[in-house]
Amino acid sequence: MTPYPPSYYAASANPARPRPPLEGEAVADIGIVGAGYSGLSTALHLAERGYEVAVMEANEVGWGASGRNGGQIVNGLNAGLDKIARNYGEERAAFVGGLVQEGGRIIRRIVKDYGIPCDLKDGNLFTAYTAKHMAEFEAKQALWRSYGMDDHEMLDAEAVKTHVASDVYAGGMFDRTGGHLHPLNLALGEAEAIEDLGGRIYEGSALTRQEGTVLHTATGSLRCKHVVLCGNAYLGDTVPALTNRVMPVSTQMVTTEPLGEQADALLPTDICVEDARYILDYFRLSADKRLIFGGGTVYGGADPADVRAKLLPNLEKVFPQLKGVALDYAWSGNFALSFSRVPQMGRLEDGVYFAHGYSGHGVTGSHLFGRILADAIHGDVSQFDVFAGMRWLPFPGGRTFGAQYSTMGSWWYGLRDRLGV
Repeated sequence: MTPYPPSYYAASANPARPRPPLEGEAVADIGIVGAGYSGLSTALHLAERGYEVAVMEANEVGWGASGRNGGQIVNGLNAGLDKIARNYGEERAAFVGGLVQEGGRIIRRIVKDYGIPCDLKDGNLFTAYTAKHMAEFEAKQALWRSYGMDDHEMLDAEAVKTHVASDVYAGGMFDRTGGHLHPLNLALGEAEAIEDLGGRIYEGSALTRQEGTVLHTATGSLRCKHVVLCGNAYLGDTVPALTNRVMPVSTQMVTTEPLGEQADALLPTDICVEDARYILDYFRLSADKRLIFGGGTVYGGADPADVRAKLLPNLEKVFPQLKGVALDYAWSGNFALSFSRVPQMGRLEDGVYFAHGYSGHGVTGSHLFGRILADAIHGDVSQFDVFAGMRWLPFPGGRTFGAQYSTMGSWWYGLRDRLGV
């Protein structure tokens, strides 16, 4: 079992219960692989309905992307509703449009119902560097309104400064239904809620083999009526049918020393921020007044040699007043990218479900998919079947050459970002 990475989240995590590994033969109604948000959301929604659930986690709860991400509640999928309409039809776009804000509502409901201390706050700001970015925001605002969602407010450069003490932005778009939180503490709280409802969570229990609805580890096996595979970017090649559906992509984060009153001056309204570029920056304040700043992309999932050196120039560009600030924490983590940027769910065989590929929008998407998976197992497949029926394409050349393909695309769009076109 690998310990948590040296992140700010791990250092500030709430105390966790001991969770021994799976040993010997066990049975459950539902066996779930992965104690990240997808697995936890699925397990919690099923446990609330009275199912006996058991979750297997290779390391510790929230060890992967769910415990080291930006902590931002960003509504929508990576792929916009316009792209979904072009690729999958207007009927499916309308279906997705009716769901893209539900993930945030699910998170808030769980936090409230189970009293999870995870520093949940409201407000999400998208920032623009160029007039082109602003035009894209205006188009998104109009698009979401056409699907019945009217929660975005356009801001000019001066209005943005009421939220962010930076001169780099040309304007922005505020989503009042967005928000941010401590992602690892959310996962730990959800795990406790599952256990309080009678569920089991086995840590240090990596999946070694899946045979139908029987899950094997190095020290035991779990026999179930239904299996849900939620390993996402960290499942590796354990389930070959899923390997080429997604690609692991590394993103990086740093956290400053505590900034005290300066933190309030940097982000006066205490919202989270992400910019409109292809290779974007995202940031917010922690509960103890640190700036948590993320960005960067490495296709294939490799970690950069020096996360601090990679992100500090970006941080100081946005906030030159922080030049020379000490960075107390730096870490990387992988998310699973799908070629279409639309997350995937489906069945591999009778009783065996999967969900993955949130493409950087997993905080809300995973909670939504967990609810849909639970509904499907409970007998309502109406929403599951829509997502399961959306065609998917593998990365050209598989993971090895697909990473090179995606890197070239990233370089091209990154150049466009730098040129402002």
